Amino acid sequence: MATFRELLSATKAEINEVDTEQGSVRIGDGALLLDVREPDEHDQGAVPGSMHIARGNLEASIEARVPDKSTPIVVMCAGGVRSAFAAKTLGELGYTDVVSMDGGFNAWKDDGRNWAVPQSLTADQRNRYQRHLLLPEVGNEGQLKLLDAKVLCLGAGGLGSPAALYLAAAGVGTLGIIDMDIVDASNLQRQILHNLDRVGDRKVDSAKKTLTALNPDVNVVTHDVRLSAANVIDIISGYDVIIDGADNFPVRYLLNDASVKLGIPVVHGSIFRFEGQVSVFDPKNGPTYRDLLPEAPPAELAPSCAEAGVLGVLPGIIGSIQALEAIKIVLGHGDTLAGRLLTFDATDLEFRGYKLKPDPANQVTWENREQINIVDLEGLCAPG
Repeated sequence: MATFRELLSATKAEINEVDTEQGSVRIGDGALLLDVREPDEHDQGAVPGSMHIARGNLEASIEARVPDKSTPIVVMCAGGVRSAFAAKTLGELGYTDVVSMDGGFNAWKDDGRNWAVPQSLTADQRNRYQRHLLLPEVGNEGQLKLLDAKVLCLGAGGLGSPAALYLAAAGVGTLGIIDMDIVDASNLQRQILHNLDRVGDRKVDSAKKTLTALNPDVNVVTHDVRLSAANVIDIISGYDVIIDGADNFPVRYLLNDASVKLGIPVVHGSIFRFEGQVSVFDPKNGPTYRDLLPEAPPAELAPSCAEAGVLGVLPGIIGSIQALEAIKIVLGHGDTLAGRLLTFDATDLEFRGYKLKPDPANQVTWENREQINIVDLEGLCAPG
């Protein structure tokens, strides 16, 4: 029976090792630095940009986190022992370009190379977001991204309600709510942020009470104003993603032009009777609202929900999809609806997808952002 030293020696004979200088060069050339230390070690200091998977979870997690087995990988532990065994395991799993860093993180620090104390979740946060942490596509790093994210919900109504609730529950750290309306009893059929006791309250105040009670991690920033050309840039600047729950065309075009000028992705949603639609308008990477609808329809052809009605559960479906798309944008995971329009018919329970392409005639683009003038567009249609 082999001793530990004999087993380690045999393992090192089967893998490739590099020192910290060679490892640094590989990382600079694009190799992934994989840190296989325990969570408590990682929390005390780590190399920025490294991927952390504890050695005990490596076999179960690595293929989901690094699906391309040709990815160059430099494996690091504290001193070079666990990384050697990890490198051998990766080779057995089919990874073809793996090296172990001799000396590990301790040698990296001793050589004066860059490292930092990473952000970490508290014990309460680990418990709250446990189901996220179990997902390799989210994990600790993804949850920290969510906690650092800033998402603005335009409207605390039918679409904004489910979107804001799920974003808050997911741990989006800063959640902006813009709405200048008050809670009315007729809202409660679909606007689930509010309740009967808050009829007559400002919607932003009601929303903040609900969201902070759901998750105290979330900083709810309220904007109790009417969005206009005079304030739109100041309000949306600094947010990472915007949820568009507007109920009228002037605001949608105003938001589009300002978001294009600033390069902020907008998750668009709209509802009408039994039908809804969702898209992602990312000014830097695809078509925007003016590509979908260059001009607003006349007021008589665009009745609001107050005039035409809406099935109460419909905004819950569309708003939830909007929250999902915003979370995907923050995490950088999956394909968003950028360049696509998703429609939903509640009557037939049918989803359909359509491709969207930039309109060559549209001049409100990221490339022309310096020439975009933000103006109020009144009288395009009936208000919501």
